[in-house]
Amino acid sequence: MSFAPNKDEFSKRFHEWQRRLRLGSTGDISALGDGAVWIWSLILIVFGKVRECLDIYHALEHLSDTGKALYGEGTVAYEQWREETKRELLKSGFELIDQRLKRLEQEKWKEKEKESLRLLRGYLENNRERLGDAARLLEGRAIGSGQVEGACKNLMGKRLKQTWAKWKPDRLNRMAVICAIRYSDQWKKYWKNAK
Repeated sequence: MSFAPNKDEFSKRFHEWQRRLRLGSTGDISALGDGAVWIWSLILIVFGKVRECLDIYHALEHLSDTGKALYGEGTVAYEQWREETKRELLKSGFELIDQRLKRLEQEKWKEKEKESLRLLRGYLENNRERLGDAARLLEGRAIGSGQVEGACKNLMGKRLKQTWAKWKPDRLNRMAVICAIRYSDQWKKYWKNAK
């Protein structure tokens, strides 16, 4: 049995929490996501136009996969690709990566390598406006979800995976929300607005 809600359930819950916590009332909302179209669509529906950022770890994973396809994992050429593309992505978003891909697309590759280049280009082009990592870092904003995912794993895992613990899905979701709010700086705001 899956505990993850479908998109409609998630949207309904998200709207309720947005209302209760008054999320978005400051007008400066920043969203971090993995590139899934449904996430950006839901954010647009709920918050309107916000500053969006593609999670750096997902972008780097796509770059790494293409490097492996082109050069082979563990090779010197792959390691060089990985380091150079990471710097290019952080420095200029899609601009330098686009130039690199244009050069590579002119070379002769096997179908597997061509397909990997095509997929990488599509993924990054679809998220072009979400690749402003340099500006976000200057503002002190996160460019990756690792800190949040780590907190979920550690904080919630401690509470939810205790010996003999058993959870019903609706109660599990409620406990996860409380754990997340407790860990954040929203604890007092949550209880002030809870009804």
